[in-house]
Amino acid sequence: MSVINHQAKPKLGIIGGMGPEATVLLMSRIIALTDAKDDCDHIPMLVDNNTQVPSRIKAIIEKTGDDPSNTLITMAEGLKGNGAKMLAMPCNTAHYYASIIQEAVNIPLLNMIDLTAERLSLEGLTNATVGILGSPALALTEVYDNAFSSHGLQAIYPENQQKMLNAIRLIKENSESADARQLLQNEAQKLILRGSERLVIACSEFSLISDCLPSIYPAIDSIDVLAKAVVDFVNQGN
Repeated sequence: MSVINHQAKPKLGIIGGMGPEATVLLMSRIIALTDAKDDCDHIPMLVDNNTQVPSRIKAIIEKTGDDPSNTLITMAEGLKGNGAKMLAMPCNTAHYYASIIQEAVNIPLLNMIDLTAERLSLEGLTNATVGILGSPALALTEVYDNAFSSHGLQAIYPENQQKMLNAIRLIKENSESADARQLLQNEAQKLILRGSERLVIACSEFSLISDCLPSIYPAIDSIDVLAKAVVDFVNQGN
């Protein structure tokens, strides 16, 4: 576990609500990574659990919804105004707007997708194929493709993207959904059969059910990567 010095900690601002359970999951994983003997040893978190952010699915995939970027910027500015010294956003798809958010505030936004690409590279993956388990919006926006390109990695996606979207919707209705778990297992297996050397849990809804994947599957969870980055950021005295 990471050790945090016993002193005042910078506040983390979480751009949350996408979805609410995933927001709580990030918080819990940050807490689990923190070696604390008392409350004051933990990282203080300011959370905007805004469940009213315009749908990323409607904006990016269906192209019928409002652009969520203005809402996300307002959230980021509000968190900064209340003392946040860094930002985290536990939604892979919303990282399509990460550069816009970062331009609006002068505190770091810890980019979950860039951090995941860096982690894979540090683990020694080169010229490797990586399977992405996430929203169809990730393939459309190519956010992982772009992050992977500088690390010699190639992203591949489930061939049936509608099944992925269906699984996400099932989890939003019920995070215990057996059907969603079966869908995720099936698509993970297909990606491995297609040559994926590693899988990325690239949707925070899937992070909620990632325990359904067999331990033999070489998977990395983007929420875990983000949680560790938060703790490391604080440990490094930022």
